Amino acid sequence: MSMAVVGMIAGMALGFAGYFGGFGAFLLVAALGAVGFIAGRFLEGDLEPGDFFRTRGDRRDRGR
Repeated sequence: MSMAVVGMIAGMALGFAGYFGGFGAFLLVAALGAVGFIAGRFLEGDLEPGDFFRTRGDRRDRGR
């Protein structure tokens, strides 16, 4: 499935949530979509837990 189709589906889901459930439902769907996206990236192997928990010194030293 192309990223354009995924984006369209996500936009439609957010639109329906906002229209039928209000702003609170819109935020809930957006937050759960972000969590699902990150979980999917972990399962595909594109992200590792250490990517989120590095210290500032680790990021600065990577460019050297």
